[in-house]
Amino acid sequence: MPINASPHYLKAEAEYLQAKTTEQKIACLKRMLALAPKHKGSENLLKQLKTRLAKLKYAKEKESKSKKPSNRGIKKQDMQAVLIGKTNSGKSSILKTLTNLSPEIADYNFTTKNPLVGTLKYNETNIQLIENPAIDSPYYDKGIPHTADIILITLTSLQELSELEQELSQHPAKKIIVFTKSDLLSEKLKRKISETLKSKKKNFVLISTKTFEGINELKEILFQNFGKIRVYTKEPGKEKSPRPVILEPKSTVKDVAEKILKGFSKNIKETKIWGPSSKFPGQKVGLSHKLKDLDIIEFKTK
Repeated sequence: MPINASPHYLKAEAEYLQAKTTEQKIACLKRMLALAPKHKGSENLLKQLKTRLAKLKYAKEKESKSKKPSNRGIKKQDMQAVLIGKTNSGKSSILKTLTNLSPEIADYNFTTKNPLVGTLKYNETNIQLIENPAIDSPYYDKGIPHTADIILITLTSLQELSELEQELSQHPAKKIIVFTKSDLLSEKLKRKISETLKSKKKNFVLISTKTFEGINELKEILFQNFGKIRVYTKEPGKEKSPRPVILEPKSTVKDVAEKILKGFSKNIKETKIWGPSSKFPGQKVGLSHKLKDLDIIEFKTK
């Protein structure tokens, strides 16, 4: 019972305890929040009521979704990374800094309630970057990490690391630790954090979205950890394409053709390549030729 609670609050609390449906409980909690005492001694009560209300609203959303056809999922791109961390760990700020999105950023808990998808353009490639709602919130989507190539674990304290890693241990994706808000740390503390993570053989970077410390390093680490190769195509007598085809290492000429269009490899009469895998510029190769990063390939069709 809250300190100095009014009879109206006590009535709303009694109704909440007797409520049967989620909607009834939400309505009672809203009345309790409106009627609860507003002073320092009631801060914990108000926080508990808000958290309980957020969880009930989420439960109601899930109930509604279960009665309707599921929403269209996120279409996975060639390179997909997901930001996962606790509330206020800097996920939204990273998404805003790296992509074309401007998510809501606030100092209260659980600002992000739905997965947000942005695009990081780096080294002439598009990297799909997803912000998952906070892992400690009722809005966290457990399905998203299953498809990701890389999980960016955002944290502001080393104490959070073991808990987050345990939660994400079942996901096979590569993991990069992104220690955020480095502008709030002394140089001595930054060195200590770096040494600790190095001793644990972690893949990590310290960043600040305010001073942009570590942002370029984060982009490069992210790109390199995908381990993909970029192959450019060109038409005879023309310049190479502005955007590369993204492939797995040791992919072949046939893999490029089939990625462009299923069945396209059957129509190829001649292939020339320029770049790291060629012995000389414009070398003629077969469909089984293995490609390397930054190769340029030219197809002639039958």
